[in-house]
Amino acid sequence: MQIPRLHPDTIEEVKLRADIVDVVSEYVVLRKRGKDFVGLCPFHDEKSPSFTVSQTKQMYYCFGCQAGGNAIKFVMELGKRSFADVVLDLARRYQVPVQTLEPEQRQELQRQLSLREQLYEVLATSAQFYQHALRQSQGQKALQYLQSNRQLKEETIQQFGLGYAPAGWETLYRYLVDNKHYPVQILLKAGLIKPRREGGGYYDVFRDRLMIPIRDVQGRVIAFGGRTLTDEQPKYLNSPETELFSKGKTLFALDQAKGGISQLDQAVVVEGYFDAIALHAAGINNAVASLGTALSLEQVRLILRYTESKQLVLNFDADKAGTNAAERAISEIAELAYKGEVQLKILNLPDGKDADEYLHQRTPEDYGELLKNAPLWLDWQIQQIIQDRDLKQATDFQQVTQQIVKLLKNIANSDTRNYYVSYCAEILSLGDTRLIPLRVENLLTQIVPAAVTYSKPVSAKKAWGGGKVSPPTISNSSLPTERSLLERAEALLLRVYLHCPEQRQIIVDELVERDLQFSLSHHRFLWQQILEISSGDGETKNFASQPNLISRLQDRFLEFDSEIGLISHLFHVDEKNQKEILRTPQVVQAAIACMDLVMLEKRYRHFLELWQQTDPEAEPERYQYYYQAFYAEKIKLQQIDRQRLFSITELS
Repeated sequence: MQIPRLHPDTIEEVKLRADIVDVVSEYVVLRKRGKDFVGLCPFHDEKSPSFTVSQTKQMYYCFGCQAGGNAIKFVMELGKRSFADVVLDLARRYQVPVQTLEPEQRQELQRQLSLREQLYEVLATSAQFYQHALRQSQGQKALQYLQSNRQLKEETIQQFGLGYAPAGWETLYRYLVDNKHYPVQILLKAGLIKPRREGGGYYDVFRDRLMIPIRDVQGRVIAFGGRTLTDEQPKYLNSPETELFSKGKTLFALDQAKGGISQLDQAVVVEGYFDAIALHAAGINNAVASLGTALSLEQVRLILRYTESKQLVLNFDADKAGTNAAERAISEIAELAYKGEVQLKILNLPDGKDADEYLHQRTPEDYGELLKNAPLWLDWQIQQIIQDRDLKQATDFQQVTQQIVKLLKNIANSDTRNYYVSYCAEILSLGDTRLIPLRVENLLTQIVPAAVTYSKPVSAKKAWGGGKVSPPTISNSSLPTERSLLERAEALLLRVYLHCPEQRQIIVDELVERDLQFSLSHHRFLWQQILEISSGDGETKNFASQPNLISRLQDRFLEFDSEIGLISHLFHVDEKNQKEILRTPQVVQAAIACMDLVMLEKRYRHFLELWQQTDPEAEPERYQYYYQAFYAEKIKLQQIDRQRLFSITELS
C-alpha cells in the first residue's frame, strides 16, 4: 500500500526520539572523540575516519565527501529510500504514534503498525505461560535440570524468564486461541505454531523443551530458544525468522548486558545460551551469546554501541570444535579487526571447557583473570598457525611462513603491521638473534602490496597552484615486484657465483656499486656465509679464488636444517641450470636489475608515505621535496622495470 502523507506532528516526534548515534551505529562503527563520534564514512571509500556524528546537534557530517544531515536523511541516503518510508520505519522502531493527513487511510496504516504490537504481546503472553508451566508438576524435570545440572539459583531463573513447554501437541495453541482469543494468524507470524500437513489444524513448535526467551535490546520477547530434555534432535531449537526476529541481527542477553558492557568498556561473546546465563549468574554481566551463528556485522555493530574502546572478546571452547567456531564467528568481522576498528580478543578456556562448565569448578575471579590475559586476535591467529609445527623442518617452515605472510598482508595499519613483522620474525628465528633481521627483511619483501594507490587531499590543490600537478597513479604494471621473479633472479645470481668462479668478483662489484642486498632471507643468509668464508681466507678477499666454496658452505649449514632445505638446490647444476649459467652476462644483468627494482620500490614507498603524511599548507617546502623524491623514484622504477623485463624475456 502506498504510504499516505504523514502528519507534521508525527515527523517532528520521530526526529525527537530517533537518536542520531543510535541510528548511525547500526551501519557505522563509531568511536567517541570528545563530545562527538567518528567513524569511516559509509558514503565513500576511506581509510582514515572523516565521518563525524554530533549527539548534541543530532547531525552527521563527512569532511571527505561533504555528506550531512539528520537521522532521517542518513537512512534515506544510505538505503536509497523515500522520506515517508524512512519516517514510518523509525516511528515503528521508536514507538511513535502515526498520524496521517488523510483520515480515510489512517485505519489501514494503523492496522499494519499494530501487527508488530500484537506480535510483542502474544510472545510476552507465551513467555508467561512457559514460566508458569515450569512450576507445575509436568515442568519438574525441567526445573530440576536448571537447579541441579546447571546449578542456577531461583533469582537467575527469574531474571532470564526461563520456562517449560509442555509435551502436548496443542497445549500452547489451545491456551492462546481458546483462552486468550488471539488470532491464529498472529501465532503463525510469531513462529509459535505450524500448520499440520494432513487433516488440518495446527501444532505447537516447542514441545517438552526447556524454554529460553530471546529479547531485543529493549527487553521485549521476540523469539524463543528451546532445549530438549530427551534425546530428541536438534538439541537446541530456535524460533523461525519473523517480523521481529532475525538470528543474524540478534544477540542473546544483550538487554541484560548492555549496562555492564558500557561500564566495563568490554563485551564478552560466548556461543551458548547457558554460557551467557552462567556468566551473569557469576556476576560477569557484560556477556552475550551469538545464538550459534557466525558473528555478523550487524551483531558486532549492536555490541559496539556500548563500548567506547570497541573491545570484543570471543570466548569459545578450546577444543577443535571451539577453534572452528571462533574462526567461523570472526569470518565476517575480520576486516574490521585488520583495520583496527575492533579490538578483538580470543579467550580459550583450559581443558576444552565452555564458560558454564568452567564456572562450576572455578571461581568468577579465575575467569576474570583469564579474560584479562586473553590474547589479541592476531596473536591467537599466529599461535594457531605455528601450533604442532616443527620450524626446524623446511616444509613446515615454508608453510608457516606463507600463512604468516598471508595474515600480515591483511593488516591495514602500518604501525601494527610493523610490530607483527618483528614479532613473527622472532618466532621464525627460533631463538637465533642473528636471523631476526633476515626474517624481517624476508617478511617485508613478501607483504609488499601489489599496487600503490593514492587519493590526494583536497587542500593539496592550493599548495600546488590550483591542482595543476597531479599525483602519479601507480598500477601493477609499474610495480611488478613479483616474488617469483625476485626469487628466480636471486637464485640465478647465487648459482652463477657458486659455479662460475670467474664471475664472482663481477657480482660482488655490481652489488657494492649499486648498494644492493639479497631480499629473501635464505638467499641473504647464504650470501653472509659466503662473505664470512671470504673474510677468513685473508685480507685480500680474493673472491674468485675461494677454494672448495660449495663444500665449505655445506659444512657450515649442517647446524641450520631449515636454511639448507631452502638453498640446497643451488649447490647442484642440472641440464637446465647449465644452459642458464652459460649465459652469465645476461643472467647477472637480469638478476641485478630485478634486485635494483626492489630497492627502488622500497624507497618509492618510503617517500610516498612521507608525502601523504605531510600537510601541504603547514610545510609546503617539505611537501614539495617528498613529491619530487618519490616521483624521481617512480621514473627510475619505470626505467629499471623495462630493463628487467627485457632481460628476463631474453633469458626465457
